[in-house]
Amino acid sequence: MQKLKAANLYRSELILVNGKLAERYNRCLEKLGFKPTKLKAFSIDGIGWSPEIAEEKKNVHYLNHGDANPHAIIITPLQKGKPVYVPNHSFDRDMMKHVFKTYAKEINDITRDCAICLDFDQEIDRFYEPLDILKYNTITISFSLINNLDKIQKEQLELVEEFKSGTNFIDENIHVKLLESAKKHGDLRNRVLSLEPLKFKAESFYSKAFGGIYVLRDFISPIVVFEDEEAHKQAIKDTIHDVLIYHISQKELIEKLSDHLIITCNLIKEVKTLRYQRIKKFMFFKELKNTEHPIKDILEDKVFTRRYLNTIDVNALKRVTGVEIYLERLERSNTYKIHDLVDINMYHALHKPHSSLSAKHQDLIWKLLVNIAPLDVLFLYWYDKEQFYKTYENWDPSFQDWVIEEISNNI
Repeated sequence: MQKLKAANLYRSELILVNGKLAERYNRCLEKLGFKPTKLKAFSIDGIGWSPEIAEEKKNVHYLNHGDANPHAIIITPLQKGKPVYVPNHSFDRDMMKHVFKTYAKEINDITRDCAICLDFDQEIDRFYEPLDILKYNTITISFSLINNLDKIQKEQLELVEEFKSGTNFIDENIHVKLLESAKKHGDLRNRVLSLEPLKFKAESFYSKAFGGIYVLRDFISPIVVFEDEEAHKQAIKDTIHDVLIYHISQKELIEKLSDHLIITCNLIKEVKTLRYQRIKKFMFFKELKNTEHPIKDILEDKVFTRRYLNTIDVNALKRVTGVEIYLERLERSNTYKIHDLVDINMYHALHKPHSSLSAKHQDLIWKLLVNIAPLDVLFLYWYDKEQFYKTYENWDPSFQDWVIEEISNNI
């Protein structure tokens, strides 16, 4: 990952935490029912997740009490707008944006000397079966402070009112209590330390529960897509919910998404795009064997490209250039079918969200498409960084260089 880090493409927006902030973070962990970290310094993302603590605990989702009970921690206003590197849901970053948009001023004030624990409650204690995910509707985001500073504020305000009552202003005991509270906690009278719960509507989304589930319910018919085969097998036995159920590998899924005007593919237009060139080069890379030159040079230098295209067998060549072959023959006759000449994975990869979809829905569908056919390295990086990082480690070092350059040139 060193090359990615050097190019600022690997978790480059993490926030360093140490000293008092690390102490407050630990208090948040304890308040949420988790064991504190032994680390004195670590980094966090926008939701308060730390890669170092995840490694220490050997649990990527250490801020969760099961799939149905995720949490977040805010210890600094610098978390505003930061990425969520290991989201439980596709809407996690949107929830944090909602929190900071609503309570930016209060968060700035509270985190001067305190920290905030967040609970995302969808009124589900735990998932029992895969289609329980359909219960996701409105999520309540509730807040609590470490050290019960909001309750201490209430006690301080009650002392002030008691001081004002009658002749209590001469009562030395009340004087002492007020001074002790002020010395220990500061003057809390004019601070906003109580954050009312927020509501967040979960419409179509992706969840990591049950090995990964897409819920598409803003379209003609609700569609649920599973990444895990066992969860899919369990779900198709359901006779209660009126939804269409697919495994992500089923070819019928692409057809249904097209029929419902969720995705579209015009090969004549797509073949002229930079995205097509990236996908074609990735397909070419997968076919290369025993190369004498760096992969990066083979993909970028036309002379090398032509040379190595002539070293792969006919079937491999069809997989790489099948779209162009199909379109060329289509000009002569309309008897040719896409699936006769175009590799099925490449065809799936060349689909895109329908232009009628909102930006939020387009992002979700892009994520689904890059998981169906992860052939575009740039879009894989944009829409599923976790999968990108896992795949990246297995690539040829020279191909890694090409990928880094492609991504860097498009940011």
